Amino acid sequence: MRLGLNIGYSGARIELPLDLILEADRLGYYAVWTAEAYGSDCISPLAWIGALTKNIKLGSAIMQMPARSPAMTAMTAITLDQLSGGRFLLGLGLSGPQVVEGWHGRPYGKPLGKTREYVKIVRQILAREGPLAHDGEHYQIPYRGPGATGLGLALKSIVHGRADMPIYLAAIGPKNVALSAEIADGWLPIFFSPAHYAEAYQAALEAGFMAAGKGKSLADFDIAPSVTVIIDDDLEAARNQIKPALALYIGGMGARGKNFYYDLACRFGFADAADKIQDLYLAGRKGEAMVAVPAELVDAVALVGSKARISDRLALWRDCPITTLNITAFSVDTIRFMAEQLLS
Repeated sequence: MRLGLNIGYSGARIELPLDLILEADRLGYYAVWTAEAYGSDCISPLAWIGALTKNIKLGSAIMQMPARSPAMTAMTAITLDQLSGGRFLLGLGLSGPQVVEGWHGRPYGKPLGKTREYVKIVRQILAREGPLAHDGEHYQIPYRGPGATGLGLALKSIVHGRADMPIYLAAIGPKNVALSAEIADGWLPIFFSPAHYAEAYQAALEAGFMAAGKGKSLADFDIAPSVTVIIDDDLEAARNQIKPALALYIGGMGARGKNFYYDLACRFGFADAADKIQDLYLAGRKGEAMVAVPAELVDAVALVGSKARISDRLALWRDCPITTLNITAFSVDTIRFMAEQLLS
């Protein structure tokens, strides 16, 4: 199992944890991943990090597809990949309706069909086997629709990219997970629970591999979940550091009836708790929503407690077909401890 470092997206001001990143690079971590929501983008920090590191790969977790045309994404990926000496990992995701329509001003539409076409176009650009041409339901290149001049040309990237650049998809729902297994090289799950792998993920992954054909399997696919690691001998205090994020995502990251994280908690068997968290959060009682997050749910998706407890619970993660474990950490000690556990 490889180790990655997920630094997420920024708050009110951009502050990169360079001490953690440089130590991860020194220790042999596989990749560092950045994110974007509706503030800073994920690529600018990666360019900065790439200039300060030597070996660690640079992953976008994720570039929001509605924010960029497929061609812009491919151009950015090729540029950063070449500047970093071939270290870029292209992680993509659609985000949710609230961000897609409320921030980017794009219709959410049909996420599965959009994602399939988007990845196909990016791969065509990277392969550079001919001028770019695509005629789909969601994307038409060259564009010939309303307002077109008729002067559009089928073009081929001036810069020669890597045809085998790894493409990852962020996915939560079963259909999206299956699509990731079918068309991507890796999967970036959030709030992954190794204890619930069989009932929550396995069938979707196997369906995706079958749809891909050509013998595709776990051997050809990088399952790369993120997990927050909190080292603290006070177990309750450690769990309490995870609860605000779970309450936010389950309770407020999406509308009632359209919240992927709520659905995920239900698939893990926490439907009653998810209902309570969502009701409280949407009523503005956020503190109570945090308190309502069960300790068992925290333990299902995070590694918290003493070093001895985390070491023991890592067995669950080792028993899953995870190839890259991307940790969210807040201290150099945590970076070193996880390297001792998994890289030594």
